Amino acid sequence: MTTPVPQGGSTGEARRCQGCDDRLPSANSANLCARCHRDQRDQLRTPPAQLRHEFFETDEFRAAFAEQHIGHVFKAYRNHPRHLTLYGRALTQELLARWLNLTQSKLSRIENGPAETNLFWLQNWARTLHLPQHLLWFDLPGQSRLTPPVSSGRDAAGLIDADTHNQILIANTGIDTAELVQRVRASAIDQPTIDALSITVEQMCCDYSHADARELMRKGQAWLRKVTELLGKQLTLPQHREVLHNAGLLALLVGCLEYDLGDQKAAQATRKMALQLGTESGDASIVGWAHEMLAWFNLTAGNYRAVIPLAQAGIIAAPSQSVAVQLYGQQAKAYARMGMANEVYEVLQRGSELLGDLPYPERPDNHFVVDPDKFDFYAMDTYRIVGRDDLAKRNAEEVIRRSVNADGFVVSPMRSTEAQLTLAVVAARAGDIEEAAAMGVKALGHGRQSRPSLLMVASELDDELSAYGARAGADFRDLFKLVKETKGQPSASGD
Repeated sequence: MTTPVPQGGSTGEARRCQGCDDRLPSANSANLCARCHRDQRDQLRTPPAQLRHEFFETDEFRAAFAEQHIGHVFKAYRNHPRHLTLYGRALTQELLARWLNLTQSKLSRIENGPAETNLFWLQNWARTLHLPQHLLWFDLPGQSRLTPPVSSGRDAAGLIDADTHNQILIANTGIDTAELVQRVRASAIDQPTIDALSITVEQMCCDYSHADARELMRKGQAWLRKVTELLGKQLTLPQHREVLHNAGLLALLVGCLEYDLGDQKAAQATRKMALQLGTESGDASIVGWAHEMLAWFNLTAGNYRAVIPLAQAGIIAAPSQSVAVQLYGQQAKAYARMGMANEVYEVLQRGSELLGDLPYPERPDNHFVVDPDKFDFYAMDTYRIVGRDDLAKRNAEEVIRRSVNADGFVVSPMRSTEAQLTLAVVAARAGDIEEAAAMGVKALGHGRQSRPSLLMVASELDDELSAYGARAGADFRDLFKLVKETKGQPSASGD
């Protein structure tokens, strides 16, 4: 009788992980070690965002959309050739169901049963998978298939233009920007005015990663003065709280831009203003982001040990809000730079779990929310620091891909720049000096920069190249030296 051979080797042979070939502990009955399990899960934790329209131009998708059957769309999505190329197999029903907040059995019924007609669920699933509006047989909230806009409402840089912003205000509140300014100056505050103010402030927060930093900072400062003046006027309690919230967001926005432009003293003062506004209004999100800013300041200044308690204070202030996810990310970055890999994975796990419990944000481009793409960007940074070059490279390539929207605009320029530097660091570690230097030069030449973050990551590439000799990667190192010596240049913050 033949004795069964345990999976992983012959009888008596130590079992090894199928992912990294490390020896598995006897208590681990799986085929992957804990780290590889985590890596495999993280790789497909969330659906890809901002897929190009070409992704949906397959025969299977065309048939599914023509049939107006969302289940068949799901099946075409799971079996897309891209997934076969990237992962060696189709996506499982269990995985897609998790993305859609369904059970595997429910997804199977949707794929194989009659067409779903509930508009709420159709819209929710379409937004989760980023299905293009023009291919759908139903409208998404705020969009229409029947009256598509003549233009995207964005300029050459991908920014929402003034006319489009006015149309948004008029559609939602009945007033435009000029009237909003007039009402604020006259203290003629009613609910449409408050709503228009909130829309305007939110749009500025969404423009953060695109707009010219100096111009946006001046605009934010002007609105901050207007809004804080309103706090001395006669307002109802709900109005007062909403004005405080908007003032807090503006202070956070201005403070971040001041820091990006090198004015650390002004940034600290504005951050304290945001903290006071958040404390006065009892707004946990504003308080949490004020703590996050201080953690970020210390991280980019190299005060890594200070980051941990500062981030923890923000997590305590806003434990169930998206800012806490970013605070875990800041802690992970600090732990990584202190060489504490176990702590890195622990706080990344906490952030990932919290992110999974939060609804997907309506405006993921708002700097003061955290979406899965942003968290993957943070993970990329920590993987690079702890030497997991395979994961750092994988995340960097995804960050770059997702930083470009379906229209070809770079919607997350600073994420893309730091991802390029990450790929350069990985190339340098592999001995490809010319490629590393070329990618580094390309990253430093990008027009949208957050000076503190850029210098922090670029210095890592400089260190890697210096190990190969005084003139290794000379093009990059000469440019990096020039960038360090040039202060106060206009830039836009990273995201």
